[in-house]
Amino acid sequence: MTRGMKKNLYRIIIAFVGLLLGMGAQRYLSFNPDVELILYIIIYVIIGHDVIKGAAGNIIKGQVFDENFLMSIATVGAFLVGEYPEAVGVMLFYQVGELFQSYAVHRSRKSISELMDIRPDYANIKEGDAVKKVSPEEVQIGAVMVIKPGEKVPLDGTVLEGSTSLDTAALTGEAMPKEVGIGDFILSGSININGYIEVQVDSNFAESTVSKILDLVENAGSKKADSEKFITKFARYYTPGVVIFAVLLAVLPPLLWDRGNFSDWVYRALTFLVISCPCALVISIPLSFFGGLGGASRNGILIKGSNYLEALAHTEMVVFDKTGTLTKGNFKVEKKVSGISGSLTEAEVLEAAAYAECYSNHPISLSIQKAYGGEINKERVTDVSEIAGYGLKVKFDDKTVLAGNEKLMRKENINFQPVREIGTVIHLAVNGIYEGYLVVADEIKESAKSTIEALKKAGINDIYMLTGDRKETAVHVAEQLGIDKVYAELLPGDKVDIMESLLHKKTKAGKLLFTGDGINDAPVLARADIGIAMGGVGSDAAIEAADMVLMTDEPIQIIKGIEIAKKTQVIVKQNIIFALGIKFGVLLLAAMGMTTMWAAVFADVGVSVIAICNAMRAMGRKL
Repeated sequence: MTRGMKKNLYRIIIAFVGLLLGMGAQRYLSFNPDVELILYIIIYVIIGHDVIKGAAGNIIKGQVFDENFLMSIATVGAFLVGEYPEAVGVMLFYQVGELFQSYAVHRSRKSISELMDIRPDYANIKEGDAVKKVSPEEVQIGAVMVIKPGEKVPLDGTVLEGSTSLDTAALTGEAMPKEVGIGDFILSGSININGYIEVQVDSNFAESTVSKILDLVENAGSKKADSEKFITKFARYYTPGVVIFAVLLAVLPPLLWDRGNFSDWVYRALTFLVISCPCALVISIPLSFFGGLGGASRNGILIKGSNYLEALAHTEMVVFDKTGTLTKGNFKVEKKVSGISGSLTEAEVLEAAAYAECYSNHPISLSIQKAYGGEINKERVTDVSEIAGYGLKVKFDDKTVLAGNEKLMRKENINFQPVREIGTVIHLAVNGIYEGYLVVADEIKESAKSTIEALKKAGINDIYMLTGDRKETAVHVAEQLGIDKVYAELLPGDKVDIMESLLHKKTKAGKLLFTGDGINDAPVLARADIGIAMGGVGSDAAIEAADMVLMTDEPIQIIKGIEIAKKTQVIVKQNIIFALGIKFGVLLLAAMGMTTMWAAVFADVGVSVIAICNAMRAMGRKL
C-alpha cells in the first residue's frame, strides 16, 4: 500500500468514527443544531475536501460533468435539505470505493513492474585483466561482459567463455532454466543462475531485448480498445444527461402535480445523482484490459495495446510465415551437387556459395557459411547486390557469382535444370555458367503441429502459410502440420497482395492474424489486423511493425494469447452488463422514491467493488 493510500485509509477511519459519534450524539444527546451542523461539516471536509477541490478545478478547466461534480453536488445538496449524516456517509463510502480502486490499480501496476523488473543496473566489462563496472547505456558493441552467478544479463550477446543456466521467466514466461554455452546467443534481462560466463555484446542498450520489452510494456496502455472508447463516449453523454434529468426531477413534479413538496423531490434527485456516478465502468473496464496485458506478459506474450488484445479475441483467420515461424530456422546443408559444367568441384561450389552469402545474416546464409567452415576473407568479395525474393549477385575473385533460387537463374538467363528436392535449394552460377546447387533443410518447431490442431479445435479453420520457399518444400511442411492452404515462391510484394485478398474474405467482425519473423515480413505484419513477430529470432523491422511479440518464438503462444484475450473480453462484457443493469435499475427506483441515499451509495460502491474484483481476475491469467 502506498503512502497516499495509507493517508486515505486514516481519513476514512477518522471520518467513520466521527460519523458514528455524530449519529450517536444526535440520537442520545440533546445537541444544538448549529453544533451538530459544524461537527458534520468538519467530518465532511476531512473526508471530502479532495473531491470538492477536484470538482472545482475541473469546472475551471471546463470539464464540469465528472464523478467529482456528481458527488459534490449530491452531498452539498443533502446538507441543504438537512440530511447531514447521509451527506457525510455518501462521501465516506465513495472514498471507500476510491481506496479500493486505488489498491486494485496499484496491485496491477506492481504486478507489471515486478514482472518487468529486468532493467539491469550495471554491466561488468572486461578491459585486459581488469573488470570495470559501468552503466549498460555506455557499453559498445563488441565489448566483453563478465556475468557472475545471480547477476542479470545487461545486454544481448554471444557466449565466448563458460557455460551456465539462465532464468528467462521474465522474458518468456518459461520456468525451466535455459542451458547455454560457448557460441550461444543470450538475451538481456535473463538471470545467470549458477555459472561464470563471458559474453560479447551484440547490440547496444537501446536496441537490446530488455529495452524493447520495457518500451513495449510502458506504451501498451496508450492504445485503447473499442470497449474503452465506448466507455469514454458513454460517460461524455451519460453524465450531463443524468444531471439534467436530476434537475428536472427536483423541479417539475413539485410544480406540476405534487405542489410545494420540493424537499422530497430534491432528495430523490440527489439520490439519483449519487447512484448515477459511472465509477464501476470507468475504472473496471481499463483495469480489465490492463490485467489482460499483464497476464499475457507473464506468459512471454507482449501486446502493444489493449486494442490488439481485444482484436485477438475475434481472430477468424491465421496466416503463418514458414521459416523461423513454423520451422526453427536452424538450417543445415544436407546436400551438395557440383560438376554440372565440369569446371568446379563440390568444395569449390560450397566455397563460392559461402563467399556469395558472407554479408548476409539470413539463417540459410549462415548455414552455408557454417558448412564451408573455413575463414572467410571478405576482401575477396565486391559489388554485393541482394535481389529481394531471388538471391544474391556478387563479385568474387573477379568472377560474377549468382546464388539464389530458380527465379534468379531464369532472371539472369542461366541455362539450368530445375531440381525437385525437399528443402531449400540454392542454385549457383559463375560467370553465367550453372555450376551446381546446395540443399538446405530446416526443422519444424515442436509446437507447430499442436498449434494448428489447437486453432482448428478453437473453430479457426482458415489457416494459411505464405513463404518465399519452393512449392515442393512448402507443401511438404504444410502436409506435416495439417495446413491445407499454401502460397509458395512469393516475393515480399506478393505476400502483401495475398494478404489484401484474404482481408476481403473475412467477416466484418472477424480479425486476420499474421505471424512472421523476417525483415521481409514487416509489410505484411503492418497490414494484418494483428501482426505477431518472433521476439528471439525476429528481425528488428518485424518486431517494430508487429502488434504482438512472442518471446519464446513458439507459435503455441498464439493459443495462449487468444485464450487470455477471450477471458479478458468475457470479464469486460460481464462488467458492462452488470454495472449498467444494476445502475439503471437503482436509478429507476431512486426516481420513484423507492430507495434512500444510504441504499444508493451502498449500491454504487458495491457495484464498483464487485466490478473491480472481477476485473482483477484478468491479471492472474497464468497458463
